[in-house]
Amino acid sequence: MSQRTTARPPHAGARIRLRAGAAHLLPAAGVPEGMVAGAFSVLSPGTERRHLTGPGRDAGYMTLGQTGEAWVLAPVPHGAAFDPAHQGAVRTSPGTSVEVAALARFQQMAHLGLDRVPAAELDGALVVGSGPVALGCVLELHRRGATNVRVVTSRRHAPIGRAPGVTCVAPGGPATGRLVIDAAGDPLRAAALTVPGGVLGLLGTPEATATLPAVEVHRAGWTVVGMHELAALSTDAYQGAYSTSAAFLTDRLAPELLASWCRRVPGVRAPELYALLGGAGRPAEPVVVFDWRTA
Repeated sequence: MSQRTTARPPHAGARIRLRAGAAHLLPAAGVPEGMVAGAFSVLSPGTERRHLTGPGRDAGYMTLGQTGEAWVLAPVPHGAAFDPAHQGAVRTSPGTSVEVAALARFQQMAHLGLDRVPAAELDGALVVGSGPVALGCVLELHRRGATNVRVVTSRRHAPIGRAPGVTCVAPGGPATGRLVIDAAGDPLRAAALTVPGGVLGLLGTPEATATLPAVEVHRAGWTVVGMHELAALSTDAYQGAYSTSAAFLTDRLAPELLASWCRRVPGVRAPELYALLGGAGRPAEPVVVFDWRTA
């Protein structure tokens, strides 16, 4: 009798489980043969805050494992070991810092999304949000030559304001734009800032129940652009966008500035940080990286 073969799972050993509105630390597991250990992982605050209120699930957005002198980033749960050939994985150049690796992943999202936005509208763009997705967006706008980018945020002294060409503006003010990019998953809020005939870009992931009334889009003459990174994408383009973003960060921005946008947190403290996601105690840095090397 022939034996049935089972495909190897793409990852193993998640370290954070969301259950009953809280994050729970799971014990470390061995690294299966052929996989790389999850050394660091990157928090996606908006998405993971929403997942806290849903059914139990392993948490995570992007985990980094090391192969030689380079990092491989894969879309697997926090701290999990994974197959380096995982679909959707990207690789850094040798010697890339963890901070550049993480920041480039968010800039890559904007790189791929902005390819579908008219280039003539980029300078003067209005970005809604000041988290990691918004930061990646303003960095990519700068790479493409935009010198005047406004960011709508309620956070005082938001670190995103240190990005080149960025001016932070408070919500409720007179700011509107011909190109408004929602990087917070709140399309209605962004739509209210888009002038008639303008372009509304949806970069942040909205709630599954979020809507834009068709009659408002019709009357305002908006062009609405879905900016999900995986839309109509080839593998080569995906890695190419990541490599371009990482090279830009390395070559054009000071390491001290890049580090000021990132905070490393020991993985064992992840449950504490999840408890702060919805409040004022959340870290000021847009990008939070969990360190699993000794956890």
